[in-house]
Amino acid sequence: MPRLREIPRAEVTDEKILFFYDRLFGPDKDPAVDHGTIHATPGDWWTVFAQSPDVFRHAVRGFALYRNVNLDPLLRELGQARAGYARGSQFVFSQHCKQMRSLGMAEEKIEAIPYWQVSDLFSPLERAVLAYTDGLVHDGGRVPDEVFEVLRANLSDREVMELTYITCMYDMHATICRALKLEFDDRPEPVEEVRIPEGVEVADLSADLAGE
Repeated sequence: MPRLREIPRAEVTDEKILFFYDRLFGPDKDPAVDHGTIHATPGDWWTVFAQSPDVFRHAVRGFALYRNVNLDPLLRELGQARAGYARGSQFVFSQHCKQMRSLGMAEEKIEAIPYWQVSDLFSPLERAVLAYTDGLVHDGGRVPDEVFEVLRANLSDREVMELTYITCMYDMHATICRALKLEFDDRPEPVEEVRIPEGVEVADLSADLAGE
């Protein structure tokens, strides 16, 4: 379950939130109780963001940005999918793999995104987009000049700005989804201590490994 309470339909007064509840879940469903969007996702991103109508409206305005950007949609989605993978968000990665598939991205390329560094399926520009995304997400914006030069040689300044903003926006969404355990990011912590069996006594491991 998400870490914040989902807002049931009966408590929603904001027209924008109600519009998306109707559009994504159906007008006869309470999405906080009857989960499942028309896009086959649980839908708790929407019901948790509904905690704050102002935050909700700001977020959905960001999605509307797509209508007016010059950037090739496949490059946009490549950056978003890699941002989701790099940030460890199963939700963001999954959703943008689906979107790339709907836009005609080859299946082999989608499968290679996790290991793009050793794949020969991507063009020089696509590799630069992936490297740029890693610089934004993994390195906090520390991007080598050599990577940026490939972007500048192939994209306009406006397109680079759009790529940067949208990729960072989805790094933020990936982080939020993980922190609040939303959608497909509601999953157990994968790293935890493996305890020794009861009755087993463990000696000084460092001494044993050092041969002392």
